[in-house]
Amino acid sequence: MAPSGTLPLAAAILALAGIVTAQQPGTSTPEVHPKLTTYQCTTSGGCVAQDTSVVLDWNYRWMHDANYNSCTVNGGVNTTICPDEATCGTNCFIEGVNYTASGVTTSGSSLTMNQYMPATTGGYSSVSPRLYLLGADGNYVLLQLNGKELSFDVDLSALPCGENGSLYLSQMADNGGANQYNTAGANYGSGYCDAQCPVQTWKNGTLNTNHSGYCCNEMDILEGNSEANALTPHSCTATACDSSGCGLNPYASGFHSYYGPGLTVDTSKPFTITTQFNTDNGSPSGNLVSITRKYIQNGVSIPSAQSGGDIISSCPSASAYGGLTTMGKALTSGMVLIFSIWNDSGGYMNWLDSGSSGPCSSTEGNPSTILANNPGTHVTFSNIKWGDIGSTTSGGSSPPPPPASSTTLRTSTTTSKTSTAPPSCTQTHWGQCGGNGYTGCKTCASGTTCQYSNDCEYSMNISKRRFRILIM
Repeated sequence: MAPSGTLPLAAAILALAGIVTAQQPGTSTPEVHPKLTTYQCTTSGGCVAQDTSVVLDWNYRWMHDANYNSCTVNGGVNTTICPDEATCGTNCFIEGVNYTASGVTTSGSSLTMNQYMPATTGGYSSVSPRLYLLGADGNYVLLQLNGKELSFDVDLSALPCGENGSLYLSQMADNGGANQYNTAGANYGSGYCDAQCPVQTWKNGTLNTNHSGYCCNEMDILEGNSEANALTPHSCTATACDSSGCGLNPYASGFHSYYGPGLTVDTSKPFTITTQFNTDNGSPSGNLVSITRKYIQNGVSIPSAQSGGDIISSCPSASAYGGLTTMGKALTSGMVLIFSIWNDSGGYMNWLDSGSSGPCSSTEGNPSTILANNPGTHVTFSNIKWGDIGSTTSGGSSPPPPPASSTTLRTSTTTSKTSTAPPSCTQTHWGQCGGNGYTGCKTCASGTTCQYSNDCEYSMNISKRRFRILIM
């Protein structure tokens, strides 16, 4: 910690030199970002580990002047220290955080976030962390996912009704909106925006004097708990956003036996979510035309709840905001990956998991009820991968063969049929001989063998030369 008496002098020297000090990092608590290994993948080269970490949002930090007087009071701003943006930027220092105390732990490729943490005075306090994926260069990682996919493992088993474990994307600036009044930037979690156009005390890390909302395109990959989940794009124009979006929620679609503890997607155990952003020409240069959701659990691909797959291909309510076309452009330019856990004292998260959206009662999501019954509620995300479609998972093996000609998918409204394999036949030289969902010839031609590479790749061998076939 720098002696408090030296900070005003340092600020004065910098001011005389014509340099704006801005909301610069303080010295009381070092900012040490928890490492989180993530992976970027290609179909040709596999997955490569990335040097990434997570950073806690700017609004969760202590900000003070040179004499350690808080720049905020009772959730608002100390107008004596911060009468305007420039003065606030000069007077205030922002501190690092204790991530463990903030409910955040990482280990390798795994991130766990807690809603509540033990309070020093006894009981629990709600920490509700929000985190951003940070690159080794000190800027946010911008994921360019148009024409690509994102996969991750998630454990929602400890999230009851009313909790929301979220993984989503927002079109934030990669430097956190750093400017002359905010030199800390992304390293201290500044620059948050979303399609709800939040009005916050700080906007791009500087005082929001006009109390304006900060809108940007938002792609909710997962908002969910153990009882319900939603996938929702929220597109924006320059002045407004589709705040409701066009979500895909299995329960809301009528599939009441699909997602939940012990159901088809068994939320009492970890599972993998893959989200694919499909374009009209099959490449990142195309226009986004649909978004596909897939699940894998225990190494097995889970059939979608509805015939034709879990797909968002249109969003009439968002037409005024550009719909999927606008979202595709945001995904092309790059969006920041965000993790959060939160509950809702106003609406009890009923929009997500109650009424037509889920099996929870209208009062189960009361935070006081959650705290009383589930003080250890938490979510774990792991094995986060992004890249070419078909590159981030092995795909999962096919479901077990049906006992008869078809098998019924347990949902409230639909029946799904699984094809039986064709009669035995002999595959030609260099032909496909296996892989996820493959039902063709598996008997190799004389002089060749079927070479296994992984759950998604098989190849024919002849004269010790390998020919690889990727099953998409």
